[in-house]
Amino acid sequence: MLLSLCNEVLRDYPFPDQCRIAAALGYKGLEVAPFTLGDDPMALTDADAEECRRIAEDHGLVITGLHWLLVAPPGLSITTDDLSVRTQTLSLMEHLISLCARMNGSVLVHGSPAQRLLSQASSPEVARDNAMDCFGRVASWARAAGVTYCIEPLSPNQTDFINTVEEGAEIVTAVNSPAFKTMIDTASAGLAEEDPVDALIRKWWPGGKIGHIQVNDTNQRAPGQGDDEFSPIFQALKDVGHDGVVAVEPFVYEPDGATTAAVAAGYIRGVMENLV
Repeated sequence: MLLSLCNEVLRDYPFPDQCRIAAALGYKGLEVAPFTLGDDPMALTDADAEECRRIAEDHGLVITGLHWLLVAPPGLSITTDDLSVRTQTLSLMEHLISLCARMNGSVLVHGSPAQRLLSQASSPEVARDNAMDCFGRVASWARAAGVTYCIEPLSPNQTDFINTVEEGAEIVTAVNSPAFKTMIDTASAGLAEEDPVDALIRKWWPGGKIGHIQVNDTNQRAPGQGDDEFSPIFQALKDVGHDGVVAVEPFVYEPDGATTAAVAAGYIRGVMENLV
């Protein structure tokens, strides 16, 4: 498995320093949040993406993908009835797919809970229809670009649309594209699912609808900084044959981002060394 660090953990550092620190801590990849590269991700160019890829490669890293896609600019939504807003949102989604491919990334993670609320349309049914239209479009763009677009189930305290892997899988089935999948975020799964995360992995991964995993404690800190047990999770990943990316995505950085990244890397390395 390739351990990737979500780069907003080190957002206080310039991008070259993010790569230097991540590589020194033993990470092999970075998962990039576009808002960390500029206030308006639409302004990022192909040349910017290729420069990020080059800087990462110079430090022995790969850019594994993008996440936190719709944080900036403000006011985006895939569920809104406002066609102009939805068009602007789709334009950014298409642009980010292109940037991800330019960075040699393989996956885009669509979390962005505030930008998919059912209350942003005239009814929940209309909101879902609006979102499905968006998903169909991005699946087509992602397939053409050679990347995978993943819709992320998030806990109900963040959003009221797509809270469980089963709900994500139903949408994947409806979209019916090899470039569109769902994923597992261990913190959200720990808060939203009846089954433990390792059971979710064993249940859903073999069916091909899961395209990515992010690891974090339900206390919003990094693995190793809370009470969640990650050994069963990594054992399940190994048992289902996952030899791809595992992204570390804490939301609370205490005492600071670099220390948080270091704790996570050391803890996960110890877990993986003891898998059977």
